[in-house]
Amino acid sequence: MTNRTTGATVLLLNVAHALDHMCLLIFATAVGAIATTFGIARWEDLMPYGVGAFFLFGLGSLPSGRLGDHWGRRKMMLVFFFGMGLSMLLVSLTRTPWQLAAALTLMGMFSSIYHPVGIPMLVRGAPRPGLTIGINGLAGNLGVALSAIMTGFLVKYAGWRAAFAVPALIAIACGIAFARYAPDEATPPAKRGPTQTELPSGQLARIFTVLTIASATASLLFNFTTNGNGELLRERFSGIVSDPAVLGILLALVYVAGSFAQIAVGSLIDRVSLKRLYFAIVACQVPLFALAALADGWALYALMVGFMIVVFGAIPFTDAMIVRYVDDRMRSRVTGMRLTVAFGVSSLAVWLLGPIVKAAGFTTLLGLMAFIALMTLAAIAFLPKAQRPAIVTPQPPRQSPHAAD
Repeated sequence: MTNRTTGATVLLLNVAHALDHMCLLIFATAVGAIATTFGIARWEDLMPYGVGAFFLFGLGSLPSGRLGDHWGRRKMMLVFFFGMGLSMLLVSLTRTPWQLAAALTLMGMFSSIYHPVGIPMLVRGAPRPGLTIGINGLAGNLGVALSAIMTGFLVKYAGWRAAFAVPALIAIACGIAFARYAPDEATPPAKRGPTQTELPSGQLARIFTVLTIASATASLLFNFTTNGNGELLRERFSGIVSDPAVLGILLALVYVAGSFAQIAVGSLIDRVSLKRLYFAIVACQVPLFALAALADGWALYALMVGFMIVVFGAIPFTDAMIVRYVDDRMRSRVTGMRLTVAFGVSSLAVWLLGPIVKAAGFTTLLGLMAFIALMTLAAIAFLPKAQRPAIVTPQPPRQSPHAAD
């Protein structure tokens, strides 16, 4: 593979990000309809059955990242596309809550591949990595928006099973296209030459620790919002809008507005201080969540647009830091380690969402999210003012048969 990723591959990698987030959130959007089919009175009681998908979304990142560096990122992306398609078809065939839980967990395992493999593959050799990550983030969050609108319409006109089956076929089709257009990797990333000088181990460890904490709290907020916004709108728009398709459109517009923030953030990352920009964006989350806890109707909707802009706007930073400070030979493994902790912890959001709302309501949940945003701010404050490491001329692959760990 050349030092830069080809145009067709870039497109498919961005589509893969959209698919990854879209497929993970179909369950949360369709949970009310699924609960009715399975004879469960309250949607909150079905939400914990989806925790396995988000747990493996995090836990699976560790082996996915290692395989991406040592076996090859192109091969792992093929496993992603076809695995997502087949597991989604399996979800559409389930008949009981435990069958659903098992199929969703399998889907979560395949979904864990994208972030530690697809993003390092995308940014390798990118002249403006921040902007590249911002565009990729836009694609991922447009997938969130597409999940809301597509699931709403498919549930209304074709049933919740179609909401899983249609994206499954899209994923398989993308896998076929990726096999055709993505160039072969001559050498796995771990066996290539270095691309940049290494930071002192102490500074790198500090960056990794802080970003892991910050990304864990940010992932909690992402999962609480994207999995809970549908039911939050349904509850606080009671008497204003009740049509699931219309609510799906309203929710999709929220995600579209938030998604475009990542383009601006990605462009700024290439030019300004990462720490200051990250801190400023997360600082805006606290008052927006606090105000949303007390709002309903269109006021709530305006605040939801605001807090999703800053939730989505915070997403590109962790990947940008890894691109800036970690050599390409081990980016998949470092990303996988970070995601294993961050997404593993944030899977608790899916498990806790239903019980928290059932016991205390969305007001308490939004207050909790304001507190989590404060925790993220505290972590960001400890980021060091590290300098950008020097880029080195790529060297030929090492001759040793054993890649460095």
